[in-house]
Amino acid sequence: MKFKRTISLLAVVALFLSCSTNPFTGKKTLALVPNSQLFPMAFQQYNQFLTENNIVTGTPDARMITRVGEKIAVASERWLNANGYAGYLKDYQWEYNLVDDPTVNAWCMPGGKIVFYTGILPIADGEAGVAAIMGHEVAHALANHGQQRMSAGQLQALGAVAGNVALSKDPKNQQIFNQAYGIGSTVGVMLPFSRNHESEADRIGLILMSIAGYDPIVAADLWRRMKANAGGQAPPEFLSTHPSSDTRIRNITEWAPQAKAEARKFGVTSFRK
Repeated sequence: MKFKRTISLLAVVALFLSCSTNPFTGKKTLALVPNSQLFPMAFQQYNQFLTENNIVTGTPDARMITRVGEKIAVASERWLNANGYAGYLKDYQWEYNLVDDPTVNAWCMPGGKIVFYTGILPIADGEAGVAAIMGHEVAHALANHGQQRMSAGQLQALGAVAGNVALSKDPKNQQIFNQAYGIGSTVGVMLPFSRNHESEADRIGLILMSIAGYDPIVAADLWRRMKANAGGQAPPEFLSTHPSSDTRIRNITEWAPQAKAEARKFGVTSFRK
């Protein structure tokens, strides 16, 4: 019993010390894996990915991805510097690549390594649409969402271990616990956690694309095309890692004027559609 209390105390101390701050919300977030470890891991995985995929270079689309990415990176630095986070990006190594793949996807790894698949370009439907996607993906990295998801996954695994240890002498209840814990922790904790990250990235992304000179309402049109492309195949929102397209369109429509107002603080008065 004393041993268990000691372990619990150490876990609480570790959680207290292993926190970072989301610069866009000011809230403390889980950081069980520090960026000093996470970024090198991400860079290595990104380089490995590049060797295994067909990278598109020298085309108008490839140049557009880089151009938009650089604008979003500049917008990020401007916002962070203006809000007391100068130097926040010192360990980021921005890189933008277009991959020849029909998958409708794009992503940004911790530390600023970005990939767009050619399959998403028709849905982006132009540079402003690419900026909406780019802003969203960069927002995930800036808000340390990857770090938080990894940390939450570790805590979820720790909870499973603790429950199994506590019920080690009761196999029947141990089995019931594993089933209930797996469903409960996923549907009740991990999926809402992920959906919150997606909504947060949507909102931050609107600010970044606006400061970069793009009209944030384009993001709502983007999600209308995403919805049409999905063809009604999306799972119910409560079983998904992402908010529904309708929820995103509604939120973006509400947040777009606020994003423009934020951009005007930086002297941006016209927005490209």
